[in-house]
Amino acid sequence: MLVVNWVIDVFYLESLWVMESVIALLKDELQEVENQFEKNLASDVQLVSQVGNYVLSSGGKRIRPMLLLLCARLCGYQGDKHIELAGVVEFIHTATLLHDDVVDSANLRRGNRSANSVWGNQASVLVGDFLFAKSFSVMVGSESLRILKILSDTTTQLAEGEILQLINTCDLEVDEPRYLQVVRDKTAILIAAACQVAGVLAGVDEKKELALREFGLEIGTAFQLMDDALDYVANEEDFGKEKGHDLFEGKMTLPLIHAYANSTEPECEEISRIIEAEELAKEDLNYICALIDKKGGILYTHTKASERIELAKQQLTCFPDCEARKALFTLADYVVSRNK
Repeated sequence: MLVVNWVIDVFYLESLWVMESVIALLKDELQEVENQFEKNLASDVQLVSQVGNYVLSSGGKRIRPMLLLLCARLCGYQGDKHIELAGVVEFIHTATLLHDDVVDSANLRRGNRSANSVWGNQASVLVGDFLFAKSFSVMVGSESLRILKILSDTTTQLAEGEILQLINTCDLEVDEPRYLQVVRDKTAILIAAACQVAGVLAGVDEKKELALREFGLEIGTAFQLMDDALDYVANEEDFGKEKGHDLFEGKMTLPLIHAYANSTEPECEEISRIIEAEELAKEDLNYICALIDKKGGILYTHTKASERIELAKQQLTCFPDCEARKALFTLADYVVSRNK
């Protein structure tokens, strides 16, 4: 396990250095997106801007806006509507985070106190609603019914994904396909939409539009796989939330699914006892982490994420080799090498 972590850390340091080039490439556009955040959070109700700014400025990676901006560049888009839409996808994502933290009773988000722990559940839910509503208002400005449909359908699917995850809580019969359906619906689908709408804006053909969407689905799946692996191995200071929070919430993620599928009957009974318990004792968390390590759950999850990244890159072969495509590949590699 130490060797696996060391390899991941080395790749993380290398990719982080390369990622700086991507951020530099998009510096001006990302600043415009940040300006859009400030503009769209303007409200006569002070609490809206307080909570919204708190969450949006708390260290988010801006993966979704960066993907949309890079895909627009890849497609040769020359307008400015991609800036607003990059802000939209981040608003939608932030709204889901506000709601998720209430559902999960989370106290930390990106290393800071979660909004619900600062302002309470009611404020978090309502500001999340505001962000959803504002997103749709801005979408109309794209003047594209197709983009409006893509993003509205995506928002619906995000909700379905969260409900499906809730249904799967503490269900040890959840297998890899069921898990991947949740991942697709609650995470990958918005990243896919971010990539796809860039193509719609640029007016690319159906083949290229579908390639962008599939690229996003693979990237999004890999991103969630890494999130679920890091939940069991990352330091709280690095990862920004409590270690083992998914286990505490009874979420069946791939590291645990793999470990459970390869465990003995006594080990399975112990997993069942722990995941169904009302409280997660420290020794029980340590037992699960050790078992996942023993069964190769983290390495298996990381391997699956890496496979998704390679599939994602293959989707972009229909686009010419250029600066934007190289940057998208760099961003893809960062997804599987990050440690937070």
